Amino acid sequence: MTGERFWPHDEQLLRSVMDWSWRRIVGGQDPQARARPARDLAADLGDTVVPDGIGGHEALRLFTQVMVPATRAQDNPMNLAYVPAAPTEASLVFDLAVSAAEMFAGTWEAGAGAIAAENQALAWLAGLAGWPTTAGGCFVSGATMGNLSALVAARERARTRLDAAPDRWRFAATGDAHSSVRAAATVMDCGVLDVPGDERGRMTGDALAAVLDAVGDDPLADGVFAVVASAGTTNAGVVDDLAGIAEVCRTRGLWLHVDGAYGAAALVAPSVAHLFAGMEHADSFVVDPHKWLFAPYDCCALVYREPEHGMAAHAQFADYLEAVDRAEWNPADLAVHLTRRARGLPFWFSLATHGTDRYRDAVETVLATTRAVVDEVRARDHLRLVMEPDLSVLLFERVGWEMADYEAWSVHHARAGTVLCVPTRWEGRPVLRLCFVNPATRASVVAAVLDGLADDPPSPVPGGHRRA
Repeated sequence: MTGERFWPHDEQLLRSVMDWSWRRIVGGQDPQARARPARDLAADLGDTVVPDGIGGHEALRLFTQVMVPATRAQDNPMNLAYVPAAPTEASLVFDLAVSAAEMFAGTWEAGAGAIAAENQALAWLAGLAGWPTTAGGCFVSGATMGNLSALVAARERARTRLDAAPDRWRFAATGDAHSSVRAAATVMDCGVLDVPGDERGRMTGDALAAVLDAVGDDPLADGVFAVVASAGTTNAGVVDDLAGIAEVCRTRGLWLHVDGAYGAAALVAPSVAHLFAGMEHADSFVVDPHKWLFAPYDCCALVYREPEHGMAAHAQFADYLEAVDRAEWNPADLAVHLTRRARGLPFWFSLATHGTDRYRDAVETVLATTRAVVDEVRARDHLRLVMEPDLSVLLFERVGWEMADYEAWSVHHARAGTVLCVPTRWEGRPVLRLCFVNPATRASVVAAVLDGLADDPPSPVPGGHRRA
């Protein structure tokens, strides 16, 4: 196929975009970057979608000078809010290559090479969980999509095991399960069977068994089709009693799904391997490489012990899909999606580039940093540790402060570019929360921030930390 270009070719523009991308990859983000009011952004952007266009160079100027400074610095070493990111340079630069290759990776016929490489990365993750080589899955956009897809597969398996559908489908979870878990229940129009957590918010096998006993002798017949356990809760980083939960699920014939979006990355770390005992008996799990496995957004690994259950629930059939070879590995058959980019390839490239030992060492470095900061908190009379961390989420209090004090402190440091840290609540009271995922974060730098908490809080800012 030949002919003149329809779209104008601007080599200088392409080089400018590549040059900016290179500088961003090797230089990192501005720690003072933060959200701005919509009115201000609209004024600075102006009208960009117009009949004649604004030109690529002007669009690039707006991107670099207006848009990027108004986005949170996700991979800055002192971004310790929510669950940040720390992609490797290798994964970031390869994301450019994946985009340039313009791969459709929903079916083997269209994206066999990409899918084959993604499957090697998935096999490594499945192996960390102690699963057989027949396990497999696909990469989806995030744990919200992964959790939903796994639960749809769990319900479909339950449906095939019952003679008649129950009045209402339900799955079991604690109140500390990620918000996406309850969102999945809403999308699926099913209920959530609440399991009380222990003093740390963990689901235990004993608590799960007690709740299921109250349902009846056969929970599946009463519509309970799955249990969702957490391998690193978002708020506190707590790992549930996976071994005890798995035993209960095996004896009751229930699907066990483990939401390890943040914490399952620590499967690679020998120092905390004991926390994941029992995960080898789960039926599905998710982990987000864009969190603590050093990949760029958006990338969640959804893995099934027996992938055929995922296929039975999600495979789509239509006249235009008749040519799809169902004997091959088609990621579109394994989750709530059809069209998908090869979002697992940047993760695979970084893993292949640096090796699994380097990944192990990176996660262990983060865990060591967390433990060092715990010691720093204990050493200061004005701070109080809320609980010993399981992984790399740290909750602590500044003695005498209320939520308004925490919010004012958080806004002040976000604007100064010192640290991104937002308060949360534990057992109803306000606390500070640090989440470590970046091996470049230094405990000594965090300690200097802790020293500053001895001072009175900054003046409150109207609107609190949401303006940061």
